[in-house]
Amino acid sequence: MELPSDEEDGTFTNISLADDSEHLSRKRSSKVERAHSTMMNADMDAVEAENQVELEEKTRLINQVLELQHTLEDLSARVDAVKEENLKLKSENQVLGQYIENLMSASSVFQTTDTKSKRK
Repeated sequence: MELPSDEEDGTFTNISLADDSEHLSRKRSSKVERAHSTMMNADMDAVEAENQVELEEKTRLINQVLELQHTLEDLSARVDAVKEENLKLKSENQVLGQYIENLMSASSVFQTTDTKSKRK
């Protein structure tokens, strides 16, 4: 290491080597800490990105489940309404069938005739 000289009087200034080694040691330690910190930040960023992706996926799946639940509720309500309508129509058909039977039995046109006995 070159020692600085005092140009005016031609003397040299003493510099402590202990200060230099301590300074270099701190400098190296600082670089290592920055590198370690950078690696940890990169790892944490990767974990955070992965967590963000997982959170978005969970949110998407939850929304999809909720939508499917609403669809199922709507379909279930529709099935109940169709069952009710079906029972109502069966009842109406039964009433109409009974009415038609009564009309047919009251009318002479629909009376059963014994065609064999008339031919003889």
